[in-house]
Amino acid sequence: MSSKPNPENPNTFTGIKRRKIPKKAGGLPAVVSSIQHVLSEMDAIRGFKALAQLNQKGGHDCPGCAWPDPDDDRSSIAEYCENGAKAIAEEATTKKLDSTFFKQNSVADLAQLSDYEIGKKGRIAAPLYLPPGATHYHPIQWDDAFGLIAQKLNNLSSPDEALFYTSGRTSNEAAFLYQLMARRYGTNNLPDCSNMCHESSGVALGETLGIGKGSVTLEDFYEAEVILILGQNPGTNHPRMMSALQKAKQNGAQIIAVNPLKETGLLAFSHPQQLAGVIGQATALADIFLQVRINGDMALLKALAILMLEAETSNPGSVFDHDFIKNKTFGLDEYLENLKKYQIEALAADCGVPLDTIKAAANLLISKQKIIACWAMGLTQHKNAVATIQEVVNILLLKGSIGKPGAGTCPVRGHSNVQGDRTMGINERPPQAFLDHIERVFGFHPPQSHGHDVVSAIHAMHQGQANVFIAMGGNFLSATPDTTYTAEAMRRCDLTVHISTKLNRSHLIHGKEALILPALGRTDLDIVEDQRQFVTVENSMGIVHSSKGNLYPISDQMMSEPLIVCKLAKAIFGEKSGIDWDKYARHYDFIRDAIAETIPGFEDYNKKVREPGGFYLPNTARGGTFNTLDSKAHFTVSDVPTLSLAHDEYMMMTIRSHDQFNTTIYGLDDRYRGILNERRVVLIHPDDIAQLGRKDGDVVDLYNYYDNVERIAKQFILVAYDIPRRCIATYFPETNVLVPINSTADKSNTPTSKMVIVKIVSSDI
Repeated sequence: MSSKPNPENPNTFTGIKRRKIPKKAGGLPAVVSSIQHVLSEMDAIRGFKALAQLNQKGGHDCPGCAWPDPDDDRSSIAEYCENGAKAIAEEATTKKLDSTFFKQNSVADLAQLSDYEIGKKGRIAAPLYLPPGATHYHPIQWDDAFGLIAQKLNNLSSPDEALFYTSGRTSNEAAFLYQLMARRYGTNNLPDCSNMCHESSGVALGETLGIGKGSVTLEDFYEAEVILILGQNPGTNHPRMMSALQKAKQNGAQIIAVNPLKETGLLAFSHPQQLAGVIGQATALADIFLQVRINGDMALLKALAILMLEAETSNPGSVFDHDFIKNKTFGLDEYLENLKKYQIEALAADCGVPLDTIKAAANLLISKQKIIACWAMGLTQHKNAVATIQEVVNILLLKGSIGKPGAGTCPVRGHSNVQGDRTMGINERPPQAFLDHIERVFGFHPPQSHGHDVVSAIHAMHQGQANVFIAMGGNFLSATPDTTYTAEAMRRCDLTVHISTKLNRSHLIHGKEALILPALGRTDLDIVEDQRQFVTVENSMGIVHSSKGNLYPISDQMMSEPLIVCKLAKAIFGEKSGIDWDKYARHYDFIRDAIAETIPGFEDYNKKVREPGGFYLPNTARGGTFNTLDSKAHFTVSDVPTLSLAHDEYMMMTIRSHDQFNTTIYGLDDRYRGILNERRVVLIHPDDIAQLGRKDGDVVDLYNYYDNVERIAKQFILVAYDIPRRCIATYFPETNVLVPINSTADKSNTPTSKMVIVKIVSSDI
């Protein structure tokens, strides 16, 4: 067995089983799966106690996705989804990793396990240290760990040699303190998980509408006439969205789904909290399904716009909202001129959707005014991601479908507080106004130059320009592109630090020295100086609300993230920082007071967040005004990208399985795609399998040659699937090794994980 820890999942199979793809999501199978996952990690009493307060007013927020809770009464039975129950099972587990475990298991041995096996080991129970050249982690006292980090940071030749990464699970309070500590230290190196997901959305919406967030509320879904869902699989990634879509359908909305895969969760939903759903009755969701090829979205959107323009031209004033366009927008003429370059038949061929189906979708957009557009990673992780999202905005602007009830933009965020982290200042390119507020409130001049995002941070580590890496949550290695390159980068650091709840692969691919600091989770009771604390988060629709754990932690050596930051800052700065970290450590109300003084929209924070359900942050686009230089929403002009594949090349997108949230693998089943007990699969069209001279079930290797670098992912099973020709889908993180570090989206620098050009070669096994 190699002494060098393995950065990738082992290329061994777990025994694939195939089932018929279900025709509906949810229902009794979701209930059964939820119960099984919870009971596999804890006893029934602890499990019920955790679930009873999940997403309830005054309870704890789900550590999974950022879909909003209802403003009105919430289900007393279960205000959560199947994957929310899985997330709670993972976090509230009673399995714990103590010093004996790490004495018995070397880092290299643990790295031979899959990400699924690593994650199932349990919660980290005490601080851990890996000295230079050591093979095993061993316990370390908290104060010694803080002292070691402080020594390393204070010995760097420049503050910009340090990186402060943040995961979307981090609370508002911890994120605010974390960025404050980093900026007081002297750097804007605050890479964040948003750099890898909705950064493209933020850039696109910021340029066109003046705010990098969505403009709708949950109530808008219930008033919408058309809901356009692009590049998103809500049945797996945001299951609670299914309830909102069901209610929207019952209120008369029609749904257009755009995706390369006919995901079960886009087609029909059985509500597992309703008797009809439990006994199998389902609500049909997508009225029109546009099975676009990978990255064919821009061509499709252009085609829809051309058909809308033709209808408007033949009957002026019947399609476009001319009052809105005249008074609220800029750039229409240039946009319409660009449409004239394209032929509708060529666009249909380019996107891979039959023209008749495109026309049916266009007719819905032509005849309706209240339109919501939702999207996720299927749009954001492409070279032309920003331009594609702005093309979605163009269609909404033509209809005046922004800033009115039942209409607007809805980028559906993944992690539970990824949007809140950015609001709190986790931003490598902070707005000047934010830095000015920091200086006014805290009395120091924060760094002004832009810092590293995720991709540039990896390059900086690889090139020896960054030597200390600190992660507040997350599984950095398994979340990032180009696994081999990223692993090499992390190994070149002098020190890597992970503030974590559970063991993951990033703890095993480490710098010359490494620390793991165990943090409390959302479900854990957080008591400071005999007072029960709560934290706050912001969901996808800009609602800030509280989260208060109710379970006794399984170890007294865990510490909350706000306290970890305060104690680390004290170790770094001593008494020289001019910031009263001791006060923030005494009670989180003091942190919220500082946030209220620093960030607009958080006035009376402590009072407003104690209201049941929390409060909405200001949103200019939601009110129909636009915070751009000319106070208008902007049409944008972009061209359809060209793509030329060699005869033996395929377009690969990385996706999640149903038993997965981001890099956390709950199990080995992908129930809604009919694939069980296996993750090393390639979803591919049957005709492409035949053209390869292979058959369903054959084992292949995948190659990528971007930038003349050979990247290999070995031993994957071909699975015949309904996916467009020359397109394939694989799970991440198993195929992250194929995602090139230098292939990123224009403007946002997001890795292009949904468009990787690969070759498929027979495996040598």
